[in-house]
Amino acid sequence: MDAFLVSTGIVAVAEIGDKTQLLAFLLASRFRKPIPIVFGILFATVANHALAGGLGVWVSSNLSPDLLRWVLGLSFFAVAGWALIPDRMDEEPAQLANLGIFGTTLFTFFLAEIGDKTQVATAMLVANYSAFVAVIMGTTLGMMIANVPAVYLGGGAAQRLPLKLIRLIAAGTFVLLGIVTLSGAV
Repeated sequence: MDAFLVSTGIVAVAEIGDKTQLLAFLLASRFRKPIPIVFGILFATVANHALAGGLGVWVSSNLSPDLLRWVLGLSFFAVAGWALIPDRMDEEPAQLANLGIFGTTLFTFFLAEIGDKTQVATAMLVANYSAFVAVIMGTTLGMMIANVPAVYLGGGAAQRLPLKLIRLIAAGTFVLLGIVTLSGAV
């Protein structure tokens, strides 16, 4: 249960102001059909985070426990620094030929999430907790908690959120995880 709850909370906070949340705002304002956008986000997240979780399983099974603890602890600190950097969307996604709104969302979200801090966090959390399903369910729920309101509220809400404070909270959470991991408490 800890793996699920921690994964949900970390990703929900880290996702606020992230490029994929900005993408959700953009898709919502462009297409104005929330249901296919929400389902596109859901399926893209499950696929992307399952791949990240697979990497986490591989890392945890191929590194010694001491080395894994150091890699994970230092990685949490790196993601904390990354969380402080604001994301930006440079271009508006065009509707991809013959994919429709769902397909466009699925494709753009999957690609936008590759190498993103929430994908990296998913791999680290799976390696840390050795709980593939619980972490993937948690990180997916965290993505949905952050992105579904973005789809329904549109771009106007983005200007009202205290993104700097949210980034600080996310970074603090990752620092705390790094400290706990390095201390061997997990």
